[in-house]
Amino acid sequence: MRNTRIGAGICLAVGSLAFAAPVAEAADPAGEQTIRISPAHASPGAQVTVSTRACGKETYGKGTSEAGGAFHLFEGDRKGVLVGVFEIPKDAAPGTDTVTVKCPPRIKMTDTYRITDRAPSGGVDAGFGTPTDTSTQLALGSLLLAGAAAGGVVRMRRRAAAARG
Repeated sequence: MRNTRIGAGICLAVGSLAFAAPVAEAADPAGEQTIRISPAHASPGAQVTVSTRACGKETYGKGTSEAGGAFHLFEGDRKGVLVGVFEIPKDAAPGTDTVTVKCPPRIKMTDTYRITDRAPSGGVDAGFGTPTDTSTQLALGSLLLAGAAAGGVVRMRRRAAAARG
């Protein structure tokens, strides 16, 4: 009975994905006149990848970013997809950036993405003192580990005594 329920759940999950795929494809039938910008939220100093299928059989395109400047799009791993990469300058201000892609003969597309504040760097302060004070943390961790081991030994001895008696 349990295997039947699991099998029914798997079938429902796969079936819902099968029905959702045509709807997702219908939203943008041929991928025309669209560009994809990845990541959608990037921080200064990060690389941004732009890809499109809108250029058709062309193997080259040009792109410009207000923050990152000009870049070129070349044929990527998949046939018919042009891919270009640019870097956001480290002094770029947070906000939206507009990317424009042009393909021969007269295809021009524009999309935007967000430039966020700088990504955090360094360790996280978890409240156990300064990150350089590792000796206290090591001693506390060792004490907790020794206590857990002692508790396990006591429990094993009690079970053995109860089984004999």
